[in-house]
Amino acid sequence: MPRPLCSIIDFQLGWTKGVFWKFDIPVIGFFTFGACAAAIEWGAWKAEVRNMKPDEVRSLPGLPESICLTYSELKRPPGGGPPPGGGPPGASSNRPPGGGGPPKPGDRPPWVPEIEGSVALMFNTCDDLERPFIDYLANQMGMPVWGVGPLLPEQYWNSFGSLIRDREIRSQKRQTNYTEDEVIQWLDSKPRGSVLYVSFGSEVGPTMEEYPHLAEALKESTVPFIWVIQPGSGIPKFPGGQPSSGAKEGYYPHGLDSQVGERGLIIHGWAPQLLILSHPSTGGFLSHCGWNSTAEAIGRGVPFLAWPIRGDQYYNAKLVVSHLKVGYMATSGDASQIVKKEDILKGIEKLMGTQRPIIGQRRFALNLSMVFRLVRRLLWMLLEIL
Repeated sequence: MPRPLCSIIDFQLGWTKGVFWKFDIPVIGFFTFGACAAAIEWGAWKAEVRNMKPDEVRSLPGLPESICLTYSELKRPPGGGPPPGGGPPGASSNRPPGGGGPPKPGDRPPWVPEIEGSVALMFNTCDDLERPFIDYLANQMGMPVWGVGPLLPEQYWNSFGSLIRDREIRSQKRQTNYTEDEVIQWLDSKPRGSVLYVSFGSEVGPTMEEYPHLAEALKESTVPFIWVIQPGSGIPKFPGGQPSSGAKEGYYPHGLDSQVGERGLIIHGWAPQLLILSHPSTGGFLSHCGWNSTAEAIGRGVPFLAWPIRGDQYYNAKLVVSHLKVGYMATSGDASQIVKKEDILKGIEKLMGTQRPIIGQRRFALNLSMVFRLVRRLLWMLLEIL
């Protein structure tokens, strides 16, 4: 058997490095999220942002000026242990108590000791999205840093300009109250770019106190919407998505469907996200800004209404809103405060309104999508030739 050239290890499994070092096999650290999040964490630590004053705005040397941090951006909702699944730390309003709490913004990133001894780093991103942050990390870490993603299904890249059928990519059947065909039929009935897609992760989401504000905002808005609500929404969860208490039902907006009629589609359970994002009627995405969802939406030219919940999501939102300029924040800016109906309504109007700056933003998102997807498609073709 040929000797391995190197070992690529998820930084969360850093304890395995010693096994490979025992056989003199070099180790490359792999990050499942984007480079901007890691760069902000490192830069915030080096810039000692924990000492910021309430009215201060602090630049992070070596990073774009668009990534400067304000005092309010350092605040986090009260919460417990570190986020599941890795990623830069950040408190979570949906985390059960205990575990000592996650590192705060400005602390040493928890991945720093995990990558010690690595010969290079890989991130689930690409130059088209995050070149300044890849270069920054390479300079700061003193080793090569490569973007090797976004790691999305091949069908995603091959379906330029057409609908993506999730059932052709994901064979696992999941519980839902609408079929893909029913979702397509509903989307087909709506004008181009008019639909707001609202979806959070399977493990994160607004609090039980915030969900009614979201429901009221969607009811009062005139914008057509698809709202995906997972079972157990609003209930704090352990890693893996298990509720931290005996309650499993979670929040559900009973009666909202009858109040909004055909203007809204409320999906309880699994939703065909790639299909929805690739449909021409979809014009905006209210998202927690998890990295996979962020990459999927950017690749389809769908702008964001960002509602980060924890960890790297705050920095992904910063990338989308402040650097790429393809979205707005749904929150007021102070993450320690609950998100209210008025904030959400303002965000929806900004994102889905007909103001000239918004139209320009949508065009920018589509242009970014074209570059992003064409480069990835060329890479796939090159790999096929080789």
